[in-house]
Amino acid sequence: MSAEVTASPSSKHFMISIVRWFDSWAGLDDQGTCAKAARVDWLRCLPLFAVHAMCLGVIWVGWSWTAVAVCLAFYWLRMFAITGWYHRYFAHRSFKTSRWVQFAFALLGASSTQRGPLWWAANHRHHHKFSDTPEDVHSPVQGGFLWSHIGWITSRSFYAPKLKLIQDFYQYPELRFLDRFDTLVPTLLGTAMFFLGVLLQHVAPSLGTSGPQMLIWGFFMSTTLLLHGTCTINSFSHMIGRKRYATGDESRNNWFLAIITMGEGWHNNHHYYCASTRQGFYWWEIDLSYYLLVMMSWVGLVWDLKPVPKHVRESGRFRVEAAA
Repeated sequence: MSAEVTASPSSKHFMISIVRWFDSWAGLDDQGTCAKAARVDWLRCLPLFAVHAMCLGVIWVGWSWTAVAVCLAFYWLRMFAITGWYHRYFAHRSFKTSRWVQFAFALLGASSTQRGPLWWAANHRHHHKFSDTPEDVHSPVQGGFLWSHIGWITSRSFYAPKLKLIQDFYQYPELRFLDRFDTLVPTLLGTAMFFLGVLLQHVAPSLGTSGPQMLIWGFFMSTTLLLHGTCTINSFSHMIGRKRYATGDESRNNWFLAIITMGEGWHNNHHYYCASTRQGFYWWEIDLSYYLLVMMSWVGLVWDLKPVPKHVRESGRFRVEAAA
C-alpha cells in the first residue's frame, strides 16, 4: 500500500519562503489575501533584516575615506537607476530608450535590493491608481508611517508581482529573469565589493581599506541608505510638505526629499501630472534625475522625454498652497 502525503499549509509556506530567497516567483499562488496584509513574512524577509544588521559591522571594520566615497557613489548611482529608470521609465514610460540601455539600467536597479523592475513598476502603477485609498499598497493615510515606509514590503500579500499591470515590459525575457531571481545581482555586487576592497588593500594600501570594510560600506551601508531614501517617498512625501495641486490624495512636495532622492520629492507635482519625465516643474525645483536623463538624450541613449505642458503646470495650481 502507498499513502499519499500532503504538506500542511504551514510547512508549504515554510518551504516556499526559503525558495523565495533565490526564486521570488516561487509559489505565486501562495501570496496571501488582503486580510493578511499586515502579516510579516518573517522567514522570507530574513535577507532584508540581515542587510540592515550587517551595517553594525562598521564597529569592527572601521572606516576610510575610500570606503565612504564608494558608499556614497553607489548610493547616488543606484538612486538614479531607481528614480530615473524603475520609476520614470518602467512605471511611467515617460521617455524611450533602446533595449540594451533598458537592460543595463534594469540590471543596475536590480542591484539595489528593491526587487525586480516588473514588481517595482507594477506596484507603483497600482499606487497611482489607488493613491491613499484603502487599495493603495503603501499609504500612510491608511496604514501609518511604518507600514507605508517599510512594512508593506515585508507582508505576504504584496510579495507577488502584479504582472497584469506590467504586460508591456513582461514581454522581455531578460527583465523577467531579473525580476524572478532578484537576489542574484545584489549578491554579485556584494561579492564584487569585497574583492574590490581586497584588491585595493594590496595595490593601494595607503587608501586604508580592506575587503570586509568595502563590503560593509560599499554594499550594506550604501544599500540600506538607498532603501530608506527611496522609501521616504512612500511615507514622508504623503505626510510632510506642500500641496501645490489638488490631486485627490495626500501627495506633497518636499525639497529635502527631492535632494536625497534626486528629484522624487516633488511628489505632488508628479501625482498631478505623472506623464512628465520632469518632476521639478519649475527651474528652482532641483531634479537631478531629470538633468541626467537630459544629458543622456544629448548622446542618443534616451529620447522623447515628455515635458510638462505650460497650461497643465499653471492651470491646476491652488491660489494658496497648503502647508503641512
